[in-house]
Amino acid sequence: MSVSELPAILGGTPLRPEGPPAWPGDWPEITDALNACLSDRSWGKYHGPNCDALTEQLNAFHNVTETILCSSGTVAVELALRGVRVEPGDEVILAAYDFKANFQNALAIGATPVLVDIDPASWQLDVSQVEAAISDRTKAIIVSHLHGGWVPMQPVMELADRHGISVIEDACQATGAILNGQRAGTAGHVGVLSFGGSKLLTAGRGGAVMTNQPEIAQRIRLFTQRGNEAYPLSEMQAAVLRPQLNRLDERNIARWKAVRELSAELQQLTSPQGEPVLRMLVDACQIDHENRPAFFKVGLQYDLAKSTGSDRELFATAMRAEGIALDPGFRSLHRIHSKRRFREVGDLANANVCDAHVLVLHHPVLLENSNSIRQIRVAAERVCSHAGAIHAVQNQ
Repeated sequence: MSVSELPAILGGTPLRPEGPPAWPGDWPEITDALNACLSDRSWGKYHGPNCDALTEQLNAFHNVTETILCSSGTVAVELALRGVRVEPGDEVILAAYDFKANFQNALAIGATPVLVDIDPASWQLDVSQVEAAISDRTKAIIVSHLHGGWVPMQPVMELADRHGISVIEDACQATGAILNGQRAGTAGHVGVLSFGGSKLLTAGRGGAVMTNQPEIAQRIRLFTQRGNEAYPLSEMQAAVLRPQLNRLDERNIARWKAVRELSAELQQLTSPQGEPVLRMLVDACQIDHENRPAFFKVGLQYDLAKSTGSDRELFATAMRAEGIALDPGFRSLHRIHSKRRFREVGDLANANVCDAHVLVLHHPVLLENSNSIRQIRVAAERVCSHAGAIHAVQNQ
């Protein structure tokens, strides 16, 4: 793997000609689950054994009493908002750097998103700024654990309980994570999961809402029942999720170890001034069994000034040409929505940094081997060493 070779974007041979690893994997237990669906015909039933069994399995895995399956993580957030009685005219606090569906779900109900900045030490919701965002219309806080990081839930819950506000814990990117000794999604009043096609547990589509409060679950069920289930997860989707859940801890531990390897590799990637080009958003050496995040995406901060002159989008394009699944992160919410649609607290300076500098590495490569992790660093070195030529060609 020679760094001196031309990068693929300039006509060289990609480090991974086969491209990034496929997801989901070719797993025999999934074939077995699908064959069982064919055999018992549950694949075509409104109500079969699989959704009930998955619900019980998720309850046991997360140590919750109520799980409601649904058609997507996006729907799960909306159902959670409705379950905690967010209504038109209410306000919902969330980080200015977050998945845009959380913002749009608040709007769909008729509520106003209230955006607060992120903590530059973790690139997650800055808990210290939440209290200043609370008004007499605040009904809920959405807390998302993003890009392998996590929000400390205890101070969030103490603040919320003091003000009588509900907390929705978005664990769509953190499925199976253990945060302060608890499963992600279980520290808030209600938690949400996603089973989308790229997620750590995948059924192509799907989601779940979890809570230990029966009244929240009952409100959600009343909303979803329209003579039939309005937002269903299918029996076949439930069937393929069950064996994946059985192996989730095993795979999350493997990803965690790979991220530690990646952190060590990226420390070797420095600018001519000796400064890091890609900085991990999560300090992998601080991960332990009390705080074990789940890496759906690995967050990286890319600093143009410290690199070689390639902007973030061009750098990501060049890495993808090498077969590395690296993409720009989210756009910050205040940058992509009209100011009439939200209220912001402070200058959101750190969210602006994320808007410009965050890159995310998709998780499947973390289940390969040390050579695959090394390829990420070699690809980045190759792109950086030819950045001038890449920039010139792309701007002709």
